[in-house]
Amino acid sequence: MAIEKKLFGTMANGEEVYIYTLKNSKGMTAEICTYGATIVSTKVPDKNGKFHDVMLGYDNLDGYLKGDKFFGALIGRFGNRIQYGKFTLNGKGYQLAQNDGENHLHGGPKGFDKVIWDSKIIESESNTLELTYFSTNGEEGYPGNLTVKVNYVLTEDNALEINYYATTDEDTIVNLTNHAYFNLSGHSSGDVLNHKLMINADKFTVNDKTSIPTGEIKEVAGTPMDFRTLTFIGQNIDSDYEQIVFGKGFDHNWVLNTNGSDSLKAAQAVAEDTGIIMDVYTTTPGVQFYSGNFIDGTDTGKENFIYRIRNGFCLETQYFPNSINCNSFSSPILKARDEYKHKTIYKFSTL
Repeated sequence: MAIEKKLFGTMANGEEVYIYTLKNSKGMTAEICTYGATIVSTKVPDKNGKFHDVMLGYDNLDGYLKGDKFFGALIGRFGNRIQYGKFTLNGKGYQLAQNDGENHLHGGPKGFDKVIWDSKIIESESNTLELTYFSTNGEEGYPGNLTVKVNYVLTEDNALEINYYATTDEDTIVNLTNHAYFNLSGHSSGDVLNHKLMINADKFTVNDKTSIPTGEIKEVAGTPMDFRTLTFIGQNIDSDYEQIVFGKGFDHNWVLNTNGSDSLKAAQAVAEDTGIIMDVYTTTPGVQFYSGNFIDGTDTGKENFIYRIRNGFCLETQYFPNSINCNSFSSPILKARDEYKHKTIYKFSTL
């Protein structure tokens, strides 16, 4: 199927932002804009064949420019948090912006979610959109000139694949992810507490009260963090378990059992009202399940729907938060002339 390109909006400096629509023969569509390499919408069929947009977002560029929830955005140079915005690499200390309390979050005040990406359609590969960005040495405080490429692929089996690539001329840290908020009942259907979720993980990383991992990795067994079988998101979301109190709900990293294989299911979400199932596969070692605890009613999204607390959930595939400062975690260091390469797949089907 051909990919359609349209003007999505214009920046204050006159730079144009485009939106691409990928569509397969089953009728599934994914819309991606060049501002923040953002997934604007994903429309999939329910158990009765009716299509729903299962992703929170905005109808126009202005919404993304004003919004602060990272709806659908490509996150980098380092997704999630770094304690105090500090790390040491090759004996040199670096200080990043402290844009989440005293910590660094999602690449800084102007992360990859707030830049315009170059784009092209890959004609030789069906339904593939390639987005590229050159992050200069010192941008947001990070070392090394980083060349990033992200391919979005819509497959014939109703899967949206995200392929991440990066190279650097100097050792740096990289942790790319996508911050899509999903609601499998439809983006404007209210909260996701009746969704069921499975995360293929026996362990999670314990957080302090500022959502920074302490370095401790704990078994999920016997805790509200146990999603090894399909469990209602709302079942324990208001628990007095300390980790949930700290996050005001779920906002934690799970240690996946998949050992970097994208052929093993990392997570599954199900909305029984629509019958829509989303299976997640990834090559990354962790996934951040975030239950939309800080969506606060200040965002008017698509179709003028006001998004409120827990109206969407995220499954952000990643290296563990603060992994550069925890020697026991998988290393996010990208060496000069090595290649960062990861894949995440969101595959949709029905009950």
